[in-house]
Amino acid sequence: MGTSTGAAGAAELRRRLGVRDAVLIGLGSMLGAGIFAALAPAAAAAGSGLLPAMAVAAVVAYCNATSSARLAARYPQSGGTYVYGRERLGDFWGYLAGWGFVVGKTASCAAMALTVGSYVWPGQAHAVAVAAVVALTAVNYLGVQKSAWLTRGIVAAVLAVLAAVVVACLGSGTAGAARLAIGADTTAGGVLQAAGLLFFAFAGYARIATLGEEVRDPRRTIPRAIPLALGIALVAYAAVAVAVLAVLGPDRLAGAAAPLSEAVRAAGVPGLAPVVRAGAAVAALGSLLALLLGVSRTTLAMARDRHLPHVLAAVHPRYRVPHRAELVIGAVVAVLAATMDVRGAIGFSSFGVLAYYAVANASAWTLGPDEGRPARIVPAVGAAGCLALAFALPLTSVLWGAAVMALGAAVYGLRKAVSRRHRPL
Repeated sequence: MGTSTGAAGAAELRRRLGVRDAVLIGLGSMLGAGIFAALAPAAAAAGSGLLPAMAVAAVVAYCNATSSARLAARYPQSGGTYVYGRERLGDFWGYLAGWGFVVGKTASCAAMALTVGSYVWPGQAHAVAVAAVVALTAVNYLGVQKSAWLTRGIVAAVLAVLAAVVVACLGSGTAGAARLAIGADTTAGGVLQAAGLLFFAFAGYARIATLGEEVRDPRRTIPRAIPLALGIALVAYAAVAVAVLAVLGPDRLAGAAAPLSEAVRAAGVPGLAPVVRAGAAVAALGSLLALLLGVSRTTLAMARDRHLPHVLAAVHPRYRVPHRAELVIGAVVAVLAATMDVRGAIGFSSFGVLAYYAVANASAWTLGPDEGRPARIVPAVGAAGCLALAFALPLTSVLWGAAVMALGAAVYGLRKAVSRRHRPL
């Protein structure tokens, strides 16, 4: 297959992360604002089919995680599927995956920052969002180990809040098993659309793969860390979804602006609502921290291959982080957080990330038996599931997502045409 050219001779990042740190970074991404924000729009799409939709999203996420883990063990470099697509399928597919990831996740960063702002100080959500981006960019600049330390505290706090929500809801007299039954309001299209929206909350394990160049013993660490992080997140999400549905039911959940806060109030524990709000803000901070890490590393990998300005490929001589990429991504996210609306960001981000994982599964399909290839059904189901969920998203998300991916392909084609024209004979 193809060989990497851009990374040759480039300064490498420092390998500091073990299994526990890698799992925590993945959890910090997944246990973000997705579970606090994605349940309501997913319930609006699927109705009483919310739990089957979560199961569909989990199956696709499992296939993606398995394919990504096998590829990351073989190619332990920063960049994730950008690297895998380039090595296994060719330069264009790697570029397209990287483009989808950077664009989609940059918008997702802004959405997470705005979520922090809306929970901390609703009247000044944009200002708080920008401050959060600046602060976390500074943390990332000082080194990935410091980011891992901060993520530990965030993950512990969020898991504690989610556990409190589950106990409060399932232990109340208002919870009813009948609300979990699938009714006539459920359609296959609605379940797929809800699964696509819920996928937003599962996609964080990619951060483990994109940090491959900073993981110790990556061939052993990454295949262990990715399924562990995904499994813990799935158990937490399923428990929260069952608890909230049992108290609110699908109709009330679909109309809830803050579903977990409303659920604890309905369960008769209104004093827990401020704690849930604080937990949502902390969760969004954790997700934003991990997202900034992942986007900057993919930017580094693309800059090494000159698909993005090569100046962004610099690694700080002391902190051993891609400092220019981090500063540029931080600046772009800060501008978006100051100007954009959080609505619609989940669908747009999901489209780009599902395209990214479709390339990951196609790349895993090409692995040989001696290269750690998963069972063929895994990348097949993963790729088909990614495409199905992407095009089942709300029409606006599909149109914008497809347009942005087409723009990326056009930029690639134009760059190649210019390169050929100036190539010496």
